[in-house]
Amino acid sequence: MLSRVAERLYWSARYLERVENTARLVSVYDELLFDLPREVEISWYNLITINSGTEAFEQRYKNKDERNVVKFLLSDDTNSSSMLSSLKMVRENIRTTRDVLPQEMWELVNELDLFARQNIKQGINRSERHAFLNTIIEGCQKVVGLLAATMCRDAGWHFMIMGRYIERADMNTRILDAAVSQMLLSEEDEVIKLGQVIWTKVLKSQSALLNYRRTVRSTVNGAKAVSFLMMDDYFPRSQKYCMTQIREAASTLPRSGLIAANIDKLLEETNAVESSEELNQDYREHLNDIQVAIIELNHQITENWFYFRQGDAA
Repeated sequence: MLSRVAERLYWSARYLERVENTARLVSVYDELLFDLPREVEISWYNLITINSGTEAFEQRYKNKDERNVVKFLLSDDTNSSSMLSSLKMVRENIRTTRDVLPQEMWELVNELDLFARQNIKQGINRSERHAFLNTIIEGCQKVVGLLAATMCRDAGWHFMIMGRYIERADMNTRILDAAVSQMLLSEEDEVIKLGQVIWTKVLKSQSALLNYRRTVRSTVNGAKAVSFLMMDDYFPRSQKYCMTQIREAASTLPRSGLIAANIDKLLEETNAVESSEELNQDYREHLNDIQVAIIELNHQITENWFYFRQGDAA
């Protein structure tokens, strides 16, 4: 496989996962603010922080209100990680690699992109936001389902698996970091009220709530929710599962030794949390270290398989 084709497949999977993650995040945050007690104030601007978009947002907008935040995350063409920008990149990467992908994928991606652009005002306006975002999420899942059912498990598949799970692992740590940060900022008398609501919504943002209840079999609290999303062996959005999938995909490709070793190190440093008291500033720094390691892992994948002379195979 040509290295440029491998790179486009990798990034098409990353961007598709980013589209779904962004839609999930906005949808669940909308629900969170609706369910919180009135006296508890949480800003929409937290979503900009989660996505590391503070500088770009502040260059574009003066007011940090709901409409500007949602517009920046969903439709702003100056934000390279916005939902519409990401969909555009999915479409472009798929367009140039159609000969190695299921034929129907190009049609599904086009349909999803067209729907999103024609109906984006529904996502920005609160009244129809939930239905719009659900349609986006379902569209992404339809594409992933098509790939799972019809794509050969060759090198192209493995590059897409790495792209999907590295994006998912990165967002997982960002969501956990935002939740821990919010709990640390809360007043002592708010912690009990906030705890179950916030951690329930964190699990829901990852479609993890039902699986958490089946596996953990207890009420939702910070320590158990974080441990589940970091350590569960079988849930496909947990940190451990994502890293394992990346390692397995990389191991089928040449020159994967260094990448596999670095993933093993990340897995060794992924631990359960014994009590909610451990979810402190030190834990936030630990999550930041994981995010930095994931960014470095992306650089290693790029250097290992994508930086080749034209005509070289990946």
